Amino acid sequence: MTGIRRLALKRRRLRLTNYRLRKSLILSKKPRLVVRSSNKYIYATLTISKPEGDLVLVSANSKELKKFGWNLSFKNLPAAYLTGALLAKKASKKEITEAVLDIGLSSPTRGNRIFALAKACNDFGLKVPLKESVVPDESRIKGVHIASYMKKSTQEPQFSKVKKVLSSPDEVVEIFEKTLEKLKEVK
Repeated sequence: MTGIRRLALKRRRLRLTNYRLRKSLILSKKPRLVVRSSNKYIYATLTISKPEGDLVLVSANSKELKKFGWNLSFKNLPAAYLTGALLAKKASKKEITEAVLDIGLSSPTRGNRIFALAKACNDFGLKVPLKESVVPDESRIKGVHIASYMKKSTQEPQFSKVKKVLSSPDEVVEIFEKTLEKLKEVK
C-alpha cells in the first residue's frame, strides 16, 4: 500500500502553529516569553510546557498600563516596551530570571513591537536572548517618532482621541517617562 498520505495536524494546516519551532523552544527547558498582539492590546506571558498543556507562570498585557498612568494607545511601540517592563517586574517576584522568545507566526521584522517588549525584559532583569540589530532605537521606544508624526500630520481626525488627552505632541515622551518611572518603583 504505497501512496498513503498522512494529513497534517489541524493547527499546522490552519497555519496557527509551527511545530518544529515550538519543539526547539520546549527542548530548551527554559520558560517561553510568548508575545502576541491583537487589534487593541499586546499580551506577554511566561509559560512552561507540560504534557497536560502549557502552564502560564506570569502574564501582563498592555491594558494594565492604565494603572501606571499610560493613557495613550495600548498597541504601539512605547506600550510594548512598558508591557515588557511590567512583565519583567512580575517575573522577578516569582524569581524567574531567563526565558526564550516565542513570537509564534509573527514576522520577525527589525525594530517591531515584539523586540521592544523583549528589550524591556532584558533591561528589567529578565534575560532573553536577543540580537541588538533587531531592537528598535531608543527614540522610537520613547515615542519620539509618534510625536514628530503628529506634528507633521495635517489630518485632524487621525489623532482626535490622542489630542483629547495631550495638549502637545511632545507629551507622548513625557507620559512614557512618567509611566516608566512608576513601573521602576513597583516591587
